[in-house]
This record gives sequence, C-alpha cells and structure tokens, in this order.
Amino acid sequence: MNTNLKTMARSILLAGSASLFCHLSLAAIPIQHWTQANGAKVYLVESPAIAMLDVQIDFDAGSRRDPQAKAGLAGVSASIASKGVAATGKEPALDENALGEAWADLGAQFDSGAGNDRMSFSLRTLTEADLLSKAVDLAARQIGQSAFPDYVWQRDRQKIVASLKESYTKPATVARRAFSQAVYGSHPYGYEMTEATLSNITVADMRAFYAAGVQSCGARISLVGAVTKVQADAIATQLLSRLPTQDCASLTPRPKVPEIAALTQAEEKIIPFASAQAQVLLGQPGYKRNDSDFFPMLVGNYILGGGGFVSRLTTEVREKRGLVYGVGSYFMPGLHAGAFTVSLQTRPDQASEALAITRKVVADFVAQGPTPVELKAAKDNLIGGFALLLDSNQKLLGNVANIAWNDLPLTYLDNWTEQVAKVSTLDIKTAFAKKLQPEKMVTIILSGTP
Repeated sequence: MNTNLKTMARSILLAGSASLFCHLSLAAIPIQHWTQANGAKVYLVESPAIAMLDVQIDFDAGSRRDPQAKAGLAGVSASIASKGVAATGKEPALDENALGEAWADLGAQFDSGAGNDRMSFSLRTLTEADLLSKAVDLAARQIGQSAFPDYVWQRDRQKIVASLKESYTKPATVARRAFSQAVYGSHPYGYEMTEATLSNITVADMRAFYAAGVQSCGARISLVGAVTKVQADAIATQLLSRLPTQDCASLTPRPKVPEIAALTQAEEKIIPFASAQAQVLLGQPGYKRNDSDFFPMLVGNYILGGGGFVSRLTTEVREKRGLVYGVGSYFMPGLHAGAFTVSLQTRPDQASEALAITRKVVADFVAQGPTPVELKAAKDNLIGGFALLLDSNQKLLGNVANIAWNDLPLTYLDNWTEQVAKVSTLDIKTAFAKKLQPEKMVTIILSGTP
C-alpha cells in the first residue's frame, strides 16, 4: 500500500462516518439478523455512505468465567492473543511488531479486550475489495491462530504488576475495589486481579480459557458499514474460519455462572487513607440488562443521580448544601445484576453529613418516586440526546452489539424514544421499589483525618 493511500485510509478511518446519522435519522434503523450453519449469530446494518466497515465479534469469555485464583485471566488472554500469530502452512508467524506493521500497511485497526461478560474483537477497515479481504483475513488469523507468546506474557505481567502497585496509591481505586467485593461477595463480578492471581496464570491457562470460550457456535458478530448481506455473511464466515471446526450439537454446554446474591443487611466499611478528599460509595446489586424494568430504571436513575447537574442528588447535596465536589448514581446491568452505585467526593469533615443527606435522598426517591416535573425534564433530555448515541458508525456498532449480546429486539433502537416517552412516575416508583432496598446497602468511606 503506497504512502498516499495509507494516509488517506487513516484519515477516513479516523474521521468516522459523520454523515451516518443524517442517512439513518430519516427512517428506522434496519438491523438484519441471521444464524450461520456453524451457530454464529450475525447482525448487520448496511451504511453505504462511506466505504468503510466496523465489526465487533463477541464471545462468552469475559471475566465472569475467571477462576478466582486466576482473576484477570480473561483480560490478559484477550491481550496476549492479539500479540502474535502462529505460522501455518506457507504463512509465516507474525510477532506484535510485524502485526503492527501489517495493520498499518492496510490502514486498518484491530483490537481485543474482555469485560465482565464477554471477550470482544473489533475490526475497522476500508471496504475497497483488496484491502477488505486482506484485513478480514488478518483479523481471522489473530482470532483463530494466536501464538500466545510466553515472552510477551512474562514482559506484560511485570507491567501489569507495576500498574497494580501504582493503583494502590489512588484513593478512588482502593474505594472501588472494597465496594465491588462488598456488593458482589463471592460472585466473579467481585474478583480482583492481584499480583498473586497474575502469578498463577500461564500461557497454557490462556490457551485453555480461550479454547473453551472463543468458539464459532457462541459468536455474536455485529457489522455496520458499506457491505451487503451477502458480503457480510462471507466476512463473518472468514473471520471465524481459523477457529477449530466443531459440531455445535456435540459441544458440552458451558457451566452456568450463578446469580449474584442479594444483600441481607447494611454494611459500612471505613478505610483510613492519606487523602485530602473523602471517597464515599453507597450501593447494592441492581438488575440484569434484559430486565423488563430497564426503561423505568434508566429514566428514574437519570432523575436521581445520572443526569449530572439536573439530578436530584446534585441539587440536594451539592447545590443546596455545598457538601460535595461531585455526586452521582448509576447502574451497570449485565448478564447478571450489575451494581447500583452512588459515588461522592467531599472534605473529610463533611463526609458524615453528605452521606446522611445522600441516604435520605435515595430512600425518599425509592419510597416516593419522581415528581411529574422531574419526569418531563428527564424525558426531554434523554429523547433530545438520543441522536448523539448513533452519530457515528462506531457508536451504532456498539448499540447493535449490545442488542446482539443481550438478545434485545431488533427494533430496540427504533422504539427507544417511544419506550422512554411512555415511562410514568408510577412505573419508576414501582421499579425502584422492586430493585433497591436502601436499608440494606453497602457503604464504603475512604478518608484521611479531617
């Protein structure tokens, strides 16, 4: 690829597709979906305005599959998998430097990572025929023929350990770890990667973890870009072509991950820490992403603490009383109930008063719900900002992958504003009363001497 074409490719990829929303906002967003013979589920939004393609491939290989003694395995497996491919036939092995040069030469991007629920691979490339074919083939090699180089793992482990040690000096990180362990208990969502768990992980562990989770049968492939359904099906097939051929029906189902246990009582933990600010976290397990109360919880939390300066928590704790630098609330729904979290930062001598007001605001909201005025303002803001969730190929891809992973309706984006608009004050009050128990929440207070 010559230098001028390479520069042009980078510019187009970085620019994204600013015209996408103009194209799609005039009509519904048509998500095409089908299942391949190998069991992979494919989701496509055709976006022909710009000659580029964004792809995300998700597998059931997130950190919820980590053994506790090897916490961090999913994340490091995804990382090391992308740092070298093995030689096959006439194709030479490629180390991370060679891979970097190959992607740069194609003017394309490839990434991998793992979250709580899924291990994900992403590809961004131009759709010019020769470039597209080479980019998809290289991505397929990385997904299916990783070399898992041990020398890279030994090097990266030292970097991760150094990063971990630095994180122990950061008050927000220390508070978050304590909160996560208190909310999730023994559930994998609460596992913490440490020097000890990293020392237990070998490249053999990575290979075994990867082989168990990265299988064609379980793949969810989402594509947004200038390709047809026929092209998308061929691309999906090629991306998975280097994985072992398996009969889906013969595979043993993966072990079921248990649900998160509800908290039975309140717990308060005070962590002394040399910090000028107090970090306070309050919360408990929330709800799963496919919960039928998703929209009442979304709108309700915007009113309670998710709406920034227009939220009730900010109004009561920061604006009226000047007790905090910042305060907010959020849910993290996944395949299992993610945490509901209220977070605030304040002076150590104000922490008790700020916490008391915060608890009262949360309890009042759960008991009484929002006012009609608050509900109208929240709906106006959420619906007015919906277009910003879809104004690039990558943002739309994230939404399509979310639909694919959580088995949401293909019309989810088309009906999003309608679902928000029909939420009532009673819906929010009822949903919050079912999901939250203010008298059983965990509180973490990390603070220095006032």
